[in-house]
Amino acid sequence: MSDDVKKIMFTVRKGPHGTIYVYEGLEVKLIMAAYDADISVVFMDDGVYALQQGQKTGDLGIKGFEATYGVLVDYEISKVYVDKKSMEDRGMTVEDLVVIGEDEDTEEDIRPTVVDADQIAAMMAEQHNILPF
Repeated sequence: MSDDVKKIMFTVRKGPHGTIYVYEGLEVKLIMAAYDADISVVFMDDGVYALQQGQKTGDLGIKGFEATYGVLVDYEISKVYVDKKSMEDRGMTVEDLVVIGEDEDTEEDIRPTVVDADQIAAMMAEQHNILPF
């Protein structure tokens, strides 16, 4: 990756329903990926709920976007992280997380990578821009 490629991290801290932040952030990520930026995403706090698989949004009268997370890797957004403490505080495990793609070689599901606060801080220090959603 060349030095002129911008490293952009999205932080997702809000729950997926009740506001448009998570949905709009998802659209922005997909658009930014088209510009060859080095995109990473970290889900923290209530934002981890956006990664919970099996969400039923019909009763809320809104369209779900779980399937869109399933194509992040296809858009070359494979740096998807979830804060370990936020996930554990909400009773979630790795098995609860959506699949963000499939490994081309093994055909294994790819899920977000669980990281701790120190790892998140180190990744943030390397970014050109951090966009909160």
